[in-house]
Amino acid sequence: MPFFAYKARNGRGELMTGVLEGADSNAIADQLLATGITPINIVATNNPSKSGQAGFISRLFEEKVRALDVQLFSRQMHTLLKAGVPIFRGLAGLQESAISKAFAKVLQDLRDNLDAGRELSVSMRRHPDVFSSFYVSMVRVGEMTGHLDEIFMRLFNHLEFEREMRDRVRTATRYPSFVVVAMVVAMVIINLFVIPAFAQVYANFKAELPLMTRILINTSNFTVRYWSLMIAVSIAAFFGFRSWIATAAGRLQWDRIKLRLPLAGSIIVKSTLARFARSYALASRSGVPIVHALSVVSDVVDNAYIARRVEQMRDGVERGESVLRTAVTTGVFTPIVLQMIAVGEETGEMDTLMDEIAGMYEREVEYEVKTLSARIEPILLVGLGILVTILALGIFLPIWDLGRAAFNK
Repeated sequence: MPFFAYKARNGRGELMTGVLEGADSNAIADQLLATGITPINIVATNNPSKSGQAGFISRLFEEKVRALDVQLFSRQMHTLLKAGVPIFRGLAGLQESAISKAFAKVLQDLRDNLDAGRELSVSMRRHPDVFSSFYVSMVRVGEMTGHLDEIFMRLFNHLEFEREMRDRVRTATRYPSFVVVAMVVAMVIINLFVIPAFAQVYANFKAELPLMTRILINTSNFTVRYWSLMIAVSIAAFFGFRSWIATAAGRLQWDRIKLRLPLAGSIIVKSTLARFARSYALASRSGVPIVHALSVVSDVVDNAYIARRVEQMRDGVERGESVLRTAVTTGVFTPIVLQMIAVGEETGEMDTLMDEIAGMYEREVEYEVKTLSARIEPILLVGLGILVTILALGIFLPIWDLGRAAFNK
């Protein structure tokens, strides 16, 4: 039977692609509908066993759309729409001037969908790897309210905040990462080359070695003998960990553990809550209902554990509970934030106070990120000092003992 490539959407609206074997396109459509998937496009294709490898290779080297491309696109769309340029003509101009070929293809697809009569938000939903659900929901709100230019400007500011947060954390952890990598490389070299050379010298003395030296020699012998096994176990552990966090339960557990990590845990918590508050303020100011705002914001926080708590808030609001009461039950907000939520709910200025909450968290995150390197450096120095002490005692104690014995003779 022939093969058919399909594009479809599941119950959550996510785009799905694949290849199925069937008598005709109607049979493929029946298969998809039977599994709860709505087909969008079904076309005949070659045997996937032959084309799959080429497709994998092409996807491997395919240029990816960067977050900066989407951010600049938001700023440019704001300028074009504010100047009265139609969306279709604006997208055409942006496609011609796009530096990224991958993003130019996305713009071409948006134009094709607009030409087919679809809305911009619906067209963007076809590219979940480029436009997040929050981004698409905000564009949808702009289309409904007629303030699409303002929405794009707010999205630009939101993406700028996200980018600054990532850059700050990356800058703060660069130096400690280099130190840790250097220490690991040094340990490998010492175990594979330095300690075996000293072990041969000590073996010629035929004397009893100190405990620390015997531990170092046995560790070195194990590393030399089983280094390939250690690499294989490390690779297996890495991919096993990746597979674990790819599951819903593993991702939830790992995101919860990250919030409790020393030094980095508080930064992750505050940056995540700042993202939540800023996104909620943006959605609320744009006229999104509370329940829908909490739904889209839960996709923005980028932490499955806190996202689950935000969904609990949404469920509580749906049952008629206040935002304050549902926020208290989550257990992730500080008392100051809860007080501001109470005031915002009472005065009807939740969006303004959420912006202030986001600003407060952002300032705290900025301070903690700036001092992160200063807090990590003493820990690294102590660890490096312990490592050097162990190596020095293990390597030079036998030489010192033998020299003292020869001097006494």
